[in-house]
Amino acid sequence: MNQMLTKRKKLKLESDSGWGYAFIAVALIAFSLFTAYPVINAFIISLQEYRPLGSTYVGLENFVNSFSDELFWKALKNTLVYTLLTVPFNIFLSFLVAILIMPFKKKTQTIFKAVYYLPAVASGVSLAVVWLWIFDPLKSGIANQVVGFFGISNQNWLGSSATAMFSLVLMSWLSSHGTAIIIYLAALLSIDNSYYEAADIDGATFLQKLRFIVIPFLKPTTLFLLVTGVIGSFQVFQNAYLMTGGGPDHATTMVGLLIFNNAFTYFEFGEAAAQSLLLAAVIALISFLQFKFLGKDIEY
Repeated sequence: MNQMLTKRKKLKLESDSGWGYAFIAVALIAFSLFTAYPVINAFIISLQEYRPLGSTYVGLENFVNSFSDELFWKALKNTLVYTLLTVPFNIFLSFLVAILIMPFKKKTQTIFKAVYYLPAVASGVSLAVVWLWIFDPLKSGIANQVVGFFGISNQNWLGSSATAMFSLVLMSWLSSHGTAIIIYLAALLSIDNSYYEAADIDGATFLQKLRFIVIPFLKPTTLFLLVTGVIGSFQVFQNAYLMTGGGPDHATTMVGLLIFNNAFTYFEFGEAAAQSLLLAAVIALISFLQFKFLGKDIEY
């Protein structure tokens, strides 16, 4: 009898394991087709002077050319500046909005969340058209109307090296932060009320609750948004491509745009593949450093 029960349990476990492997297989197939294969293929292409009808093996020449290319370093610098100016501010703004929404009732919170998330469902091209109108160099542009109120003359926002990068940064600051706000709100709602009640008994002020309760509890969320924000910022392409095309004088050429131009404008697929791998290495290094120095005391 005991042997029969053991055999049934074993068969059930094997059956459950089979279903588990079946569900995992779907994700593994998708990962293999859309992530692993492109990465492996990019590495192979990066070692070649790629031509559709016959490629030539060139070893590490594409990597050497990338390292000696001033435009690659300039694009990397532009991407780093853009990341430093946008990611911390966007996280702070999302945190501030989430804190302001938090005291409202659930229904009101939902309305605010929908309003802030709405731009995220709009087409990036549509948003770029709106921003092109805002940054119109003529007097009719909203940006020029605003600065004109302070007595400043019309600016060629996207056509001047002095203002083109700032224009893209401003666009990022005022774009959708709905996803980060929703994540912060979910994290805020997960904090037990007993901490606030204990703080009230001790006579803690709002700022003290913020410093000693909210910020420590939200540290894992902040680290997650920081890492994903930096990764997304280093891959920025759409805004630079649609708003400035990388100009003027490559002042807004990001690494993503440089890779696109090398591949699909100059048909230098080997160099583009090498630069995409270098970009992946930079992102991996920065993510590792973020986890190493900011994630020491965080438990998941």
